[in-house]
Amino acid sequence: MTRTLMLALSALAALPLAAVAVAQGSPSSFTVVETGQSFASLQAAVDTIGDADGTIAIAPGTYRQCAVQSAGRVAYLATQPGQVVFDAVTCEGKAALVLRGRGAEVSGVVFQNMRVADYNGAGIRLERGDLTVAQSWFRDSQQGILTAGDPSAMLVVDHSTFTRLGTCDGAGGCAHSIYAGDLGLVRVSNSRFEQGRGGHYLKARSRQVQIASNSFDDAQGRATNYMIDLPAGASGQITNNWFVQGRDKENYSAFIAVAAESRDYASAGLVVAGNTARFAPGVDRNSVFVADWSGEVQQIADNRLGAGLERYEIR
Repeated sequence: MTRTLMLALSALAALPLAAVAVAQGSPSSFTVVETGQSFASLQAAVDTIGDADGTIAIAPGTYRQCAVQSAGRVAYLATQPGQVVFDAVTCEGKAALVLRGRGAEVSGVVFQNMRVADYNGAGIRLERGDLTVAQSWFRDSQQGILTAGDPSAMLVVDHSTFTRLGTCDGAGGCAHSIYAGDLGLVRVSNSRFEQGRGGHYLKARSRQVQIASNSFDDAQGRATNYMIDLPAGASGQITNNWFVQGRDKENYSAFIAVAAESRDYASAGLVVAGNTARFAPGVDRNSVFVADWSGEVQQIADNRLGAGLERYEIR
């Protein structure tokens, strides 16, 4: 958790209960913590912050709203984690939150049923700036988090869950649980990926990744592909994760894929260590734990692999 997010949560705790514990549709659903102003519209709260730094405390409820952040640095914080739900409404045909300000943080929020015409409907669409997501749940949508490319930006996801996401129905290609563009760093930790519905669980085009202490449970997945795809190569680490590959796969040839589309970034500095990987009960097949199109990955050690799994293959 970032220091900014910790400070915002401390400020939120100091608010009177009457300011935050309200039902959906109330004029006080969205409260700007720094000023105490409250709004019935998330977009109105975002617009009030403008190019400043601000925190929006979101009262419990199921909201059929969305918002576009075009400036500033905004923290979107559920006053009761897991009790704030954004359902089925997207802005600009993209996502519930479309972010292109200086930065954003999201904590304790549920995003569900996001679908758009181009099959890229997401809970969060990051177009510019850094993003930190914590204690949030993305479910039953075409995509969980989708980002544009910004080599100066960072995506951090911690203690979050991604359920029944992904699709390969669109003409433009597949959607995924997380699809990060060409960012400087993608860090995903202590999170759960499960029951995918197509595409990859985590696809990142960034030059550096830190993917640690997550679970990738594909036992109830349908028509899924890789659990981790680093299509342009990457350095960093994939450590202490837990992988189970299910029966219903579009592509079961590998758990982790490196540089399958290009070699934009060197992969010699990628460490894959301390992971556990196996097939779901009743699945009898062979696969590869790390499939490497770059031929550069050398630091693969201390992984616990189930029967039928080959440690490494150069393709």
